[in-house]
Amino acid sequence: MNDIYLTELNNIKMKVFFDLLNLVGRVYVIVRYSPDVALGNREFSEQEMENGLILVFNAKTNFTWKDGAIEAKLVFGAGPQKCYIPAEHIVAVYSPELNTQFVVTYRAAGEGAPPIAATAAEVRKDAAEVKPESDNILRVDFKKKKK
Repeated sequence: MNDIYLTELNNIKMKVFFDLLNLVGRVYVIVRYSPDVALGNREFSEQEMENGLILVFNAKTNFTWKDGAIEAKLVFGAGPQKCYIPAEHIVAVYSPELNTQFVVTYRAAGEGAPPIAATAAEVRKDAAEVKPESDNILRVDFKKKKK
């Protein structure tokens, strides 16, 4: 993906982030694993490496979003940790209160990042592989009948 597109995409993430934060006072982000992401002395667990890490920010959170990254002091367990999260590793920005989400599936070529958000083709392939557990399934055709 072109660097100009990546920069613009990161700007959209930032705009959505701050719009949601201003609307409801809290915003969630899903961060994918990358060696570029620093969480103080906290490490990504195996599950987080595979599925991503959910972080919650509110108006009282000590953070800045500048130069394409979030710098924050976040509390994990015992105390605050200095965190650095490049926007390119934020795969979702969402608000449960507003039932709103902005999800990005972009991965740089050759990157070994886990598949946090599947592409449409992967979703269709997975759906096609699902076999019904029994024949007691009612199939409904919602196509409009011609009169």
